[in-house]
Amino acid sequence: MNPRRPRIWVAQPLFAEALAPLAAHAELIVEPVEGVRSAADMAAGLREADAAIVTIGERVDAAAIAGAGRLKLVANVGVGYDNLDLAALHAAGIVATNTPDVLTETVADFAFALLLGAARRVTEAERWLREGHWQRWSFDRLLGTDAHGATLGILGMGRIGQAIARRALGFRMPVLYHNRQALAADLEQACGARWVDFETLLRESDHLVVALPYTPATRHRIDAAALARMKPTAFLVNIARGGVVDDAALAAALAGGRLAGAALDVFEGEPAVHPGLLAAGNVVLTPHIASASLATRRAMVAMAADNVLAALGHGPSAGHPPNAITL
Repeated sequence: MNPRRPRIWVAQPLFAEALAPLAAHAELIVEPVEGVRSAADMAAGLREADAAIVTIGERVDAAAIAGAGRLKLVANVGVGYDNLDLAALHAAGIVATNTPDVLTETVADFAFALLLGAARRVTEAERWLREGHWQRWSFDRLLGTDAHGATLGILGMGRIGQAIARRALGFRMPVLYHNRQALAADLEQACGARWVDFETLLRESDHLVVALPYTPATRHRIDAAALARMKPTAFLVNIARGGVVDDAALAAALAGGRLAGAALDVFEGEPAVHPGLLAAGNVVLTPHIASASLATRRAMVAMAADNVLAALGHGPSAGHPPNAITL
């Protein structure tokens, strides 16, 4: 009697060519239709799986893995992993992995796209044009704010924060950053960045980019009090996670003219967006697509597949998934 092949459940239809190497070693079960997976869907998909590949839209918690007696690994397609209950996974002896590094440059590109879009009022101008308001050219219409020479603040100076700082060199932007710890001197020099305390970062930034991971400690790190300490001419960019910024407080600050504008790729409770942000004309809003280049998304799925192969004892990292997340 043939032994049962390991079973891999993939919660969304992902790039088939990136998943293909798994088929030689396991039974591959890929959900054929993209959609929201309910708690019941998650429990059913994980129940007979030896490994699973999920995206940041799927919640893997204690209830989801309660009946998953064979599950060895959950591979998250994303660098952030607040959708995973790491404590529950660890208690059950299940390894969790993510996909760092491969999306760093793509996300940093998008952070600058958001920064420039907000400062130069790109989406506001496009809406105005599409609505048929452009009847003649006007010298003072839709005046924006320069990025070149302005002070860039970065909250969270991991790989993505550093990549954003390097891009700022081309815009001749002084770069300030705040992190729990300052970078090594050689990294600071390469980024052209200077560590400052949180209050200084808020007070001096013309463009503040949030690049922190979401944890209970970073929830609402940018709250009403922090927003009040920013320049009224400043712009806020969030490419981190929803919840690091208090969206209700941000909407109020924008409505009250206490901030020049914002650009957001992530939201509290997404896909729901705070109605005050939807109503604001001086906000660029995108649906969590900072890593959404074709090459990068393919690379993320391929990295998740490599993590699964390693967990099943195959590939150059056999037995040791290279991107394991530790508590």
